[in-house]
Amino acid sequence: MNIGNFDSEMLAQEIYDKYETVIGLEIHAQLQTNSKAYSADSAEFGALPNSHISPITLGHPGTLPRFNENTLQFGVRLGLAVGSDITYENQFARKNYFYADLPKGYQITQDKTPLCTGGKITIKKGDGEKVIGITRIHMEEDSGKSIHDLDPFHTLIDLNRAGVPLVEIVSEPDIRSAQEAYDYLTEVRQLVRYLEICDGNMEEGSMRCDANVSVRLKGAEKFGERTETKNLNSIRNVFRAIEFEAKRQIEVIEAGGTIKMEAMGFDAANGTTHAMRSKEMAHDYRYFPEPDLQAVFVGENYISDVKQTLPPLPKELIDKYTSKLQLSSYDAEVLTEDKYFALYYEEVIKLTKNYKAAANWMMGAVKSYLNENSFEISQLPIKPSHIAELIQLIESGEINNSIANQKIFPALIENPELSAKEIASQNNWIQESDSNALEGFIDSALSKFPDKVEAYKAGNKNLLGLFMGEVMKASKGKADPKVTSQLLRKKLDE
Repeated sequence: MNIGNFDSEMLAQEIYDKYETVIGLEIHAQLQTNSKAYSADSAEFGALPNSHISPITLGHPGTLPRFNENTLQFGVRLGLAVGSDITYENQFARKNYFYADLPKGYQITQDKTPLCTGGKITIKKGDGEKVIGITRIHMEEDSGKSIHDLDPFHTLIDLNRAGVPLVEIVSEPDIRSAQEAYDYLTEVRQLVRYLEICDGNMEEGSMRCDANVSVRLKGAEKFGERTETKNLNSIRNVFRAIEFEAKRQIEVIEAGGTIKMEAMGFDAANGTTHAMRSKEMAHDYRYFPEPDLQAVFVGENYISDVKQTLPPLPKELIDKYTSKLQLSSYDAEVLTEDKYFALYYEEVIKLTKNYKAAANWMMGAVKSYLNENSFEISQLPIKPSHIAELIQLIESGEINNSIANQKIFPALIENPELSAKEIASQNNWIQESDSNALEGFIDSALSKFPDKVEAYKAGNKNLLGLFMGEVMKASKGKADPKVTSQLLRKKLDE
């Protein structure tokens, strides 16, 4: 039997269900510093190939690296956000290996003293939560980029990325499904974006993921042999690669084969993994202390100062919105998807206590406008105070929801220098709630349909809508619907 081509359809679902998948993720997050980890070269993405390089980046003899302190600050921010212990004495090491896009022939990293140890990321699981442990977070520099698809005969090398600072986030093998991996990676990406240390753009390579996958029979304590699928460039592809690799391993085992420790590639076009190189013999990277960089010491005062810079984090905001503000979990998750969207909402609720109405405006009119125009919240012309004022005007009965959404909100977009009250007044949109004025409109409407009035009194209560429509027409939409309905019923029931 050809194990490599074993047909998954030959296995019944109950065969797959015998096994449990064990997953650990290694996430490389490129830090948003202006310069590289150990040189003053620009770390900006998107420049012409090989334009952000220097003798230091290229590792020329006689050059000396200089540590970028922002790398440390960003790493500590992440460690504090996930509850890690911060290492006091941080030593640097050289990880030696040859590859065409590694110009120095070694990578400056951390080996024995990772910046952060321990910590956790919490993901949603059904109606509850699951904690994924963090093993370590360490600082290192990126390699360059090999480009294989621009020249049919040669591999091209762009060294702009070489030396850009990274943190590598290594999870415990606590993940048990492709969906959990998807959710974990989504949480990490949201977190680094909130912390403003990485843009999380996997398509541009600023966040990359390696997935360690093994399978074992349910109930077994010992882990199975693992493979490592390298350089996955989207959250969706992480899901797909794990799904395929777990099934592949089960099929190999069920066919009587064994799993080899291998580095795997993922073909996004057909959704399959393939072996790239054996890892049965562990790489001898010949780690040794980096001779050109002194250790960096991180004291309690430094940690305390960095802690003061942390923004509100997604989980904190979700807990606040669901417990203190009594919003639904769905509302809280939508509001916190984007940091600046959440901060805008935070500004609105400083000005109104109607938290649900504020959430509805954010998820309704505001989000619709942003989506229709492909805008970020920073591009919204109107201020949080405008939203709070609209809520207050509705609560006071001066305008109704329909006028606010369909007329005043669009007018505010065009004239953000005006207040909602000014726009409503200028356009004669303030609701009429004076009883005497409304009774005039009601009398006029009822006098037009004497037969309908008799039909209503005879029991046809559906005619109330006809009278309401007539009053709204007569008042040019300014009649307060609630007060009008009350007065109409009273008049018809006399």
